[in-house]
Amino acid sequence: MLLHGLAGHAGEWDSLAAELSVHHRVVAIDQRGHGASERRPRDVSRAAYVADVVAVADRLGLDRPTLIGQSLGGHTALLAAAAHPGLFRSLVLVEAGPGAADPGAAAEIGAMLDAWPRPFPSRAAAVTYFGGGPVGEGWAGGLEERDGGWWPRFDRDVMVASLAENARRSFWEEWQRVECPTLAVFGRSGIIPAAEVDRMLRLRPETVALSVPGAGHDVHLERADVLREALRAFL
Repeated sequence: MLLHGLAGHAGEWDSLAAELSVHHRVVAIDQRGHGASERRPRDVSRAAYVADVVAVADRLGLDRPTLIGQSLGGHTALLAAAAHPGLFRSLVLVEAGPGAADPGAAAEIGAMLDAWPRPFPSRAAAVTYFGGGPVGEGWAGGLEERDGGWWPRFDRDVMVASLAENARRSFWEEWQRVECPTLAVFGRSGIIPAAEVDRMLRLRPETVALSVPGAGHDVHLERADVLREALRAFL
């Protein structure tokens, strides 16, 4: 099961999913408030995101799937594995961890989203704005064409609210409750502090960790080749 990050969409995984599906059943979902899912869900708590993962696995009859999540999707995957031991075969975190309380996170994300030129005049303009290449294509793929422009398929306030719990506290107790085999992948220029990675490995030394040169937060888009090979070996 593939889980995208905040303000993302399931299509970010298309290339990786196509290759993994040669040997595995692959399910990528638009999480609540994102993509083609309900745009303004009443509940955007961490527990609600986790409940969706469990519900999808149950509805599709998935037998102990591996959870793979990037950024907020990785955080959701971590919490799901912690809350439901035995339900998931293994866990892969991509630029995600237990985090730390950050009261300014909501305002920072809100400002970042407010800076987007809405609507983008064209899809090509959006690709350029998001940095071009696979990263720009990945982010632009989350837009929809309507009313003469290209718009996000999410509401800004829903995104900010989805981070509320992460801003209030860390989730180290949940990290220590994870029992399944875990792969943690970080971009060498990503946003997860080295001290957080070190603590993750001290608390769960059996975790397989990988630092990817030439990658930032969007490892799955920037270095999909490295992530693909790491996943093949881990799976």
